[in-house]
Amino acid sequence: MGMRHALIDVTPLRASPAFRRLWVGQTLSGFGGQMTVVAVMFQVWQLTHSTTWTGAVALAQAVPLIALGLFAGTLVDRVDRRRFYVAMTAGQTVCSVVLAVQAYVGGVPVGVVVLLVAVQSCCVAGGGPASKTFVPALLPREQLAAGLALRRISFQGAMLVGPAVAGLVLGTLGAGACYTIDAVSFVAALYGALGLPKRVAEAEASGRPGLRGVRDGLAFLVRTPVVRGALLTDLAATVLSMPISLFPLINAERFGDGPRTLGLFLSAIAVGGVGASLFSGTFTRSARPGLVMLGSSVTWGLALALCGLAPNRWLGLACLVLAGAADTVSVLSRNTLVQSHTPNEMLGRVGAAEQIVGQAGPDLGNMRGGLVADATSGVAALVSGGVLCVGAVVLVGLVTPGLGWRSRDSADAAGGRATAAGS
Repeated sequence: MGMRHALIDVTPLRASPAFRRLWVGQTLSGFGGQMTVVAVMFQVWQLTHSTTWTGAVALAQAVPLIALGLFAGTLVDRVDRRRFYVAMTAGQTVCSVVLAVQAYVGGVPVGVVVLLVAVQSCCVAGGGPASKTFVPALLPREQLAAGLALRRISFQGAMLVGPAVAGLVLGTLGAGACYTIDAVSFVAALYGALGLPKRVAEAEASGRPGLRGVRDGLAFLVRTPVVRGALLTDLAATVLSMPISLFPLINAERFGDGPRTLGLFLSAIAVGGVGASLFSGTFTRSARPGLVMLGSSVTWGLALALCGLAPNRWLGLACLVLAGAADTVSVLSRNTLVQSHTPNEMLGRVGAAEQIVGQAGPDLGNMRGGLVADATSGVAALVSGGVLCVGAVVLVGLVTPGLGWRSRDSADAAGGRATAAGS
């Protein structure tokens, strides 16, 4: 009984056919999406052999998410969410088909490839916030954390398997085959979306459009302590201590600059994350997700600081496994807090804010780490980032009602959220 409760809770997959179809569709499309990420980078590099152009790909993915996110979230809160999500998924499908065609035809300017990536990212900017509104509508409150954990392990599985398969396909069939697989995978996502019950489409059309709707969403974030604290905790963990840009330098300074060790750095974080997801039953049933979020975020910072001080590579990698596990626990607890404290009419805008924070935070954190390392050293940047993260998270916990030891049962504190589940 103890082990069963420790493992990831699959009750939502058994209890809700609509959630199961949505989850399977998004899992398959996420796998295809990771193949496209690798294929685009490979194709752009083959066309240009320029890191400026490969950097432009990352920019084409990030800018639409940040620039359009809140406006898309406002629209999600005013329209039929299911139809909007289907339209955005169809747009991504078309972009993948066009990417496949241009790869098979050849001779297309690299700027066209980057433009297609940007257009597809515009669809993601709209589809992402819409997708975040479905889980609270499909599942009862007591299954919300388990449903979010299932989505998390789906994402991690795609991150682990997708790039590896993409490498094999690129080496044998080329970039066009990767894009084709991605386009086909969207069929599963469309099937899952079209099977959603009518009630998940309902949105409060009373919200104001355009900039006024964005302003209303930002005002909600500011005046809702738990949601504000959850997003600030995420920013503290990513902006202050994101370590990815430091890995090559840390590897050179501390661990002999071996390529095998460098490759293990990211794998170690992923292994920790998958492990935490598989045993997510140990924390998704917690009545105090705020305390779990703060504790895991502090653990993330401490693990990264200890990695910088580790005397050998294996201890350093063990610290990264711990950091990856802590990151997953923090993400799932934060998502549970945000979803359970957000009313239905605000889910689109708050989901968009989460998406922006999730995109911009790591990018800013990697930039911060690189700048600090250039001025000092990789070890100093990693250790100082971890320490700053711990201090900032503790401060957020101290000043935010509803988090930490001042938190109450999330179900009691979530009185503001309207949900159609179970009705």
